[in-house]
Amino acid sequence: MNAIAKELPHLVPTEGGEAFAQPRIREIPYNYTSFSDREVVIRLLGADAWTLLDELRSERRTGRSARMLYEVLGDIWAVQRNPYLEDDLLDNPKRRRLLIEALEHRLHEIGKRRESGGDAIDRERDRKVGLLLAAAQRAVEAFAENFARTAKLRARARRALGRHTREDAIRFDAFARVSHVTDATDWRVEYPFVVIAPDAEDEIPGLVRACIELGLSIIPRGGGTGYTGGAIPLSPLTAVINTEKLETLGDVEQLALPGVGDAMTRVPTVFSEAGVVTKRVADAAERAGYVFAVDPTSMEASCIGGNIAMNAGGKKAVLWGTAVDNLAWWRMVDPDGNWLEVERIGHNLGKIHDAPQVEWRLTWKDGREPATRARTLRSETLRMPGASFRKAGLGKDVTDKFLGGLPGVQKEGCDGLITAARWIVHRMPPHIRTVCLEFFGDARDAIPSIVEITTLLETSARSGGARLAGLEHLDERYLRAVGYATKSKRAQLPKMVLIGDIVGEDDAAVARTTSEVVRIANARSGEGFIAVGADARKKFWLDRARTAAIAKHTNAFKINEDVVIPLPRLGDYTDAIERINIELSIANKLRLVTALEEYLRGDLRPGKTGDAEIDALSRTEILGDRVERARELLAAVHARWDGMLHDLDAPGATPDHTIFQELQNRSRRCLLYTSPSP
Repeated sequence: MNAIAKELPHLVPTEGGEAFAQPRIREIPYNYTSFSDREVVIRLLGADAWTLLDELRSERRTGRSARMLYEVLGDIWAVQRNPYLEDDLLDNPKRRRLLIEALEHRLHEIGKRRESGGDAIDRERDRKVGLLLAAAQRAVEAFAENFARTAKLRARARRALGRHTREDAIRFDAFARVSHVTDATDWRVEYPFVVIAPDAEDEIPGLVRACIELGLSIIPRGGGTGYTGGAIPLSPLTAVINTEKLETLGDVEQLALPGVGDAMTRVPTVFSEAGVVTKRVADAAERAGYVFAVDPTSMEASCIGGNIAMNAGGKKAVLWGTAVDNLAWWRMVDPDGNWLEVERIGHNLGKIHDAPQVEWRLTWKDGREPATRARTLRSETLRMPGASFRKAGLGKDVTDKFLGGLPGVQKEGCDGLITAARWIVHRMPPHIRTVCLEFFGDARDAIPSIVEITTLLETSARSGGARLAGLEHLDERYLRAVGYATKSKRAQLPKMVLIGDIVGEDDAAVARTTSEVVRIANARSGEGFIAVGADARKKFWLDRARTAAIAKHTNAFKINEDVVIPLPRLGDYTDAIERINIELSIANKLRLVTALEEYLRGDLRPGKTGDAEIDALSRTEILGDRVERARELLAAVHARWDGMLHDLDAPGATPDHTIFQELQNRSRRCLLYTSPSP
């Protein structure tokens, strides 16, 4: 309503109009966050206070008391949500005292304006105001006391944490806290109390014990590239332990692994600490002539600890699996502040679900000693069927965080903090072709090609022929989000893009298989493009790397490394997600139309435009029949859109298409006008 009044001042409703009685969406000042008035009031005063405030809003008289109350809440909220202001007030007791006095003065003025007499309605209103004032006074007291508590806890934390790391690794400053309030989700709940950046792996057990003694929740964090919210503080008493300084990275080493081959068998491996950026490990493997299998789209920024905690994969997961398939061993710190080393016994050097039986040796060591020399406290062996790690057809089972009790992997930092790992690296076959397939038909018709292509290459691999070494699926929403440049000469964006690496020992076999893959695409309204040289192949994969741009927020779905939806059901999944998007989009449009209809039912009056000639016209001359015509248009639009929403499965105008399918392929739109206005 305020936006309409600002942009169209000659259509401002009068005070007697129904729209005028609608409260502003936000009345709390200085609230630059995504929290609404309701959420702010509930957080500061409690749910009961919001109920009282909502009731009083409808009875508002002059509104001065309400404005003063909102100013109190706005001041408190602005400081709580801005660590720079909080630090300034912590460092300046005089300024802090003046702020508290100003808050108390406003509450006192509200109290002076209370009306205790009058009839029963006035007395009930006064009672509600009194309850609100009491809640606000408690909030101001808590706000004032929090500064003393924070200063005291910071001093305790410095002493406790300072026994295990350098002083400058313990960060209470606003910059560190703001930098660690969210991850790639951009979701913000609470600022961390402290950010700890240890210099060495051996510092972490002591830091974990100290945080527990201080009553702080612990969040491990690496590059902050996760999309699940695992690194987001949910409590103001949270310590974020940033592992980015743990960046020791070894060269590829040929080592004997327990239970693998005979005494002479050596396996190529690479050691890395938790803070090493994924791309550095891949580069180290490539320098030695090997391939690091874990390559999520965030590999330029993600860290090894997060790769393990998320069980990250990559485009090469179709050939070598996700993190759990490629770990020889890893080390972590458990919630008791002790070392826990997890070692794979009898690694099958391939995907874990292909092994009939999987065995892990778990060894707990004293966290008060360096990891390499720590005394063993106890050990345990985990055995489970390899097939239990994944449901058939999945690259990663996101419904199973437990993974048979295996610590660390896919737990998102909830059962401990990863500190180091040793990975198995692989030899890539010598002949590689990258294929980019662009599909222009309906997404549902194109998606089966993924199954056909993977089936073709699985059959080829079993006979010793070409194999699929990388696969990426990009849907239309992602293509739009990243500004995909179509390789086809068609003047339209594809509905789906597949990028894949096809590899093998025989160049001719790889070429034949790649051509067959393109033929499959051609049969599904697609076009295929093949890259042979290293530079050309890298250019094809650049589009995949762009999808990792964290600044791009979209509700799109992308099958990349971690096939979390069975490929044969991907079409059903895509349709279901698109149906949700379409239903919510139409519902939002209907709410807008309803609000406009309600606005136009008010008593609209012309405002002053500054043009003397226009301002001299009467209301009737300015508005004429425009309001009535606008109402008729909105009523027709509301009926049309509501009909679409409730008849999505009805036959559409296109043969063999429903209304939903027409909306999905954009041959039908929810437009204000169905044809250009005369």
